[in-house]
Amino acid sequence: MLLWASLLAFAPVCGQSAAAHKPVISVHPPWTTFFKGERVTLTCNGFQFYATEKTTWYHGHYWVEKLTLTAGNTLEVRESGLYRCQARGSPRSNPVRLLFSSDSLILQAPYSVFEGDTLVLRCHRRRKEKLTAVKYTWNGNILSISNKSWDLLIPQASSNNNGNYRCIGYGDENDVFRSNFKIIKIQELFPHPELKATDSQPTEGNSVNLSCETQLPPERSDIPLHFNFFRDGEVILSDWSTSPELQLPTVWRENSGSYWCGAETVMGNIHKHSLSLQIHVQRIPVSGVLLETQPSGGQVVEGEMLVLVCSVAEGTGDTTFSWHREDMQESLGRKTQRSLRAELELPAVRQSHAGGYYCTADNSYGPVQSVVLNVTVRETPGNRDGLVAAGATGGLLSALLLAVALLFHCWRQRKSGVGFLGDETRLPPAPGPGESSHSICPAQVELQSLYVDVHPKKGDLVYSEIQTTQLGEEGEANTSRTLLEDKDVSVVYSEVKTQHPDNSAGKISSKDEES
Repeated sequence: MLLWASLLAFAPVCGQSAAAHKPVISVHPPWTTFFKGERVTLTCNGFQFYATEKTTWYHGHYWVEKLTLTAGNTLEVRESGLYRCQARGSPRSNPVRLLFSSDSLILQAPYSVFEGDTLVLRCHRRRKEKLTAVKYTWNGNILSISNKSWDLLIPQASSNNNGNYRCIGYGDENDVFRSNFKIIKIQELFPHPELKATDSQPTEGNSVNLSCETQLPPERSDIPLHFNFFRDGEVILSDWSTSPELQLPTVWRENSGSYWCGAETVMGNIHKHSLSLQIHVQRIPVSGVLLETQPSGGQVVEGEMLVLVCSVAEGTGDTTFSWHREDMQESLGRKTQRSLRAELELPAVRQSHAGGYYCTADNSYGPVQSVVLNVTVRETPGNRDGLVAAGATGGLLSALLLAVALLFHCWRQRKSGVGFLGDETRLPPAPGPGESSHSICPAQVELQSLYVDVHPKKGDLVYSEIQTTQLGEEGEANTSRTLLEDKDVSVVYSEVKTQHPDNSAGKISSKDEES
């Protein structure tokens, strides 16, 4: 099995340009210590980013280096030292140190071991000579003793397994062989993630993108990671996902808090979380509070609905709208909603609803008041009763019926030609022998039109004035006097509602007033 043999610059999970990738050297067999005379094959990996026609190999230190050019990406070596490789256009790889030993017993270990890996240590004797038992020590302490296996396996390696290792072998004749010391350092599979936000002080109503950034080494770049995001008391904002990013489409002030993210391997054996990131969502205070009405202009007809519309030019978050009348201390209504406007309906207004109105808006910075809007309530069109007799009572109906009966009787007498003049001034007929001087039409009657609708519609009102004058003896002697000059004059107002021609029975209502 091949293992990577050098730790290079970490490859980020979230985007990094290809030019930053270094080649990676792998070693086969996957150890760093060998017996002299053994052959080791090095492979320069990572050419998916660069041309692969030729590879340059460096052996030694920077100040004393031997260059070797190969047609492929492999090189067979037998000498101890540091090895690096470079593809055309790439940076140099990190070095791999190889040791070719002349000892009789060596401890073999991989060059790089990552957390979560199984650490394999091998106690190896030259020419595979037989051992009866093997003992491993770690930092001077006995770690294990075995007479069955010469390898030591440490599963789920972590930084707790860092230290100085050595193996001791026992031969058939109680011979004791001691290996070289080998310092093992378990490397991070990925560092603790860092949570980043597009804006740590966003304004309410805006979106925020979170990214959980960490890096995998090139040797483990194919290992999938899962991510999760949290706020405050481990409130989960999303399920585990392969995406290291999370979008918060709309944030409000209650979304402020301490955010952090977690990254883990699919198997869940390696889990790490970021430091917390404080996000403070800013609220814009309300301003430009305006009160409007529907119908517009503050004009409304009695009995109709009046809608009071309170709006703000700016302001975010939950806003409390409140409507008020100048002559009242208590609020007419209150609504709290996440909106720039709110409405209050008054179903059927009356004359008593007229007056000055205003509204306030508050999104936790204190109420802001609109200017006062005067509301005028107009009388319902067609309701003209007040124009004729606003204080009339039920007694007017009796007076009207009497006046109509009188008019009808006098009209009959005129039609029969008895005692009526041909002009507009009508006199009652002279009494016959034995008749009383007081006729059933004792009064001089004059009809004057006060209002005539040229084109009356159904329900329109037509008013007539009936003037009656009581005639005495003086009046009979001087018939040329104008009746309007008499002092004893009674006036009766008659109100008639017109109907369409197809309705012959016109509805009559009257208001009587005596002057």
